[in-house]
Amino acid sequence: MALDMNQLLEVCLQQKASDIHITVGRPPSFRISGSIKSLKMPALTADDTAMLMKQITSERGQAEIAEMGSTDFAIGYFDKARFRVNVFKQKGRIAMVLRLIPSEILTFDQIGLPPHIKDLITRPRGLILVTGPTGSGKSTTLATMIDFLNTEEEMHIITIEDPIEYYHNHKKSIVNQRELHIDVPSFEEGLRRALREDPDVILVGEMRDLATISAAISAAETGHLVFGTLHTTGASRTVDRIIDVFPTNQQEMVRTQLAGNLISVISQALVPKKEKGRVAAFEIMIMNAAISNLIRENKSFRIDSTIQTSANQGMILLDDWLFKLYQAGTIDFAQMMGYCKDQTFLQRKVQEMGGAPGAAE
Repeated sequence: MALDMNQLLEVCLQQKASDIHITVGRPPSFRISGSIKSLKMPALTADDTAMLMKQITSERGQAEIAEMGSTDFAIGYFDKARFRVNVFKQKGRIAMVLRLIPSEILTFDQIGLPPHIKDLITRPRGLILVTGPTGSGKSTTLATMIDFLNTEEEMHIITIEDPIEYYHNHKKSIVNQRELHIDVPSFEEGLRRALREDPDVILVGEMRDLATISAAISAAETGHLVFGTLHTTGASRTVDRIIDVFPTNQQEMVRTQLAGNLISVISQALVPKKEKGRVAAFEIMIMNAAISNLIRENKSFRIDSTIQTSANQGMILLDDWLFKLYQAGTIDFAQMMGYCKDQTFLQRKVQEMGGAPGAAE
């Protein structure tokens, strides 16, 4: 095979692709503006994909693939870019997905987050959750937040990541980044150890299980600012997901802890634009007395309506953000419908506009 991995990484950068897909039976493929495009070359064989994997995977990673069927890590491409890599087996053969990590950490303006979020992330203690499906830009948003704190505040920031994607240099703050399986065995253990390391801020790359979620809430409760991610869509579903992880006899206590320590839930999606590229859409919930009471009283199903009536406090539902993007002509009707939570609600809003251009697309 003529191509090596460096050539594929270079093509990814030149084509402004977000991901590289490598699998047997298809040429190397790239996600460009949300769609998969393949190179015009012969399909890859099992030997091809295995060879490409060995070019970038450590012996430890190869052993993990053999034992567990997959592995995650990050690689650098000279000084041009970094990629998050997932290698996995399918039909007993090697496949890979490499996601481009932008070399520059974006600003609040560049990712589209409103400036009042800066006030939330400078609070001395509490829990801030950034949520959304895989590929929605959570890591980028968290990197922006950590970089802002690193630039503006004098503090100790500890991140626990799998793998480390964005590198943070020490600025006003000290930033220590710990990677799973290299620096720390698990998210839960990383959190427990971080509490002995005089942290002001702790970032937990993924809150995957009860132990990690419980440790994150406890860290926030004991006077630290904690950032975490979940693969949930929307604030109310995020609250439900956290509570449902716990046994029934602990859920009332967890509701009380969340009501007292959760600062904000920021849910997001990356939506293809009408033209090339993608744009972030956000749902922003900021804790207030009303939402705190709803969580404590097990009425999270009413959180959405509270967000909708609290725009003056900086809150917004994902569907309202999508509608604004549609009104501005940034996304089309089909994409708005595809990413929203309540299609009936948005269809009604479009009708109230008088059938704006794009509604019939």
